[in-house]
Amino acid sequence: MMFWAERDDLAVIAALGVRYGQLGVPGGMKLDSAGAAHWKQALSSAGITPVTVVAAYEGEDYADIPTVQHTVGFIPPATRAAREARTLAVSDFAAALGVRSIACHIGFVPEDAHDPGYTGVRDTVRHVCDHAARHGQTFALETGQERAGVLLDFIHDVDRPNLRINFDPANLILYGTDEPLAALKTLAPLVVSVHCKDGDPPPAGIPGALGSERPLGHGSVGIPRFIQTLREVGFPGPLNVEREAEDQSQRLRDIAAGIALLRTLV
Repeated sequence: MMFWAERDDLAVIAALGVRYGQLGVPGGMKLDSAGAAHWKQALSSAGITPVTVVAAYEGEDYADIPTVQHTVGFIPPATRAAREARTLAVSDFAAALGVRSIACHIGFVPEDAHDPGYTGVRDTVRHVCDHAARHGQTFALETGQERAGVLLDFIHDVDRPNLRINFDPANLILYGTDEPLAALKTLAPLVVSVHCKDGDPPPAGIPGALGSERPLGHGSVGIPRFIQTLREVGFPGPLNVEREAEDQSQRLRDIAAGIALLRTLV
C-alpha cells in the first residue's frame, strides 16, 4: 500500500493486513534524525516494512495537465535546486529507516533533448542517483507523464545504474500518454516497484484535463490483465495499492477492496 506520513494511521493500515508498503513523505515534513527514529519505531511496532520512501514537494499541484507541467517535480527551474536538496534529504531519511529505494515524480520529461529544461532535469537526476548510491539505494521515477519510450531514452541518457522505475499503470491513462500493458513490457527490466491503481482517460473535448482515478478494478487499466502481465515479465512484488480520495474513510474502504481483489488474482 502507498501510505503517507503525518496523514495515515499506521494501526488502521496494519488492520487492513498491510505488511509492506511505500511511505510517502510530504514536502513540509521535518526530516531530522529524531523524526527518522520515531518513524522507524512506529513502523516496526505496526509490523509494516517500507520498501520505498516516496518524495513529494511543497508547491506541487495536480489540478490539470498544464498545472502539473508548471509545478511538479524537477521541471520548474525556480524550485529545482531546493527540490534536489529535499530529495537528498529524503534519501538520508530512507537510509535511516533501512529502506533501499526512493522514488518521486520528476515531472514531464521533455521529449526533445535540446529543450532548454532537459539538461537541468537530467543533471538533477544524476545528482540524486549518485547520492542514493552512497546509501545503496535505487532511485525510481514514477511513470505517467511521458510515453514509455521517452522515459526509457531519458534513463539511458542519465546513465546511472541505480536509476529505476516505479510503474503506475493508471497514471499513463490519467495523462493519456501510453497504453499501460505495452508500456510495462517496454520498461519491465527497470521496474523495481509498482502501484496497483486504476483510472479512466481524460474527458473528450476538455483540453488539458486529467482523467479520473477509480477504485481498483473499476477503471480502464484492466487489473487482471495487469497482474498477469506483471507475472509474465517476472516482477516479484510487492504490489502497492494506491488510492487517492478526499474522503479518507472512503479511501480506506477502496484500499481494503483493492487488497481483496488482488488476493483473488495472485
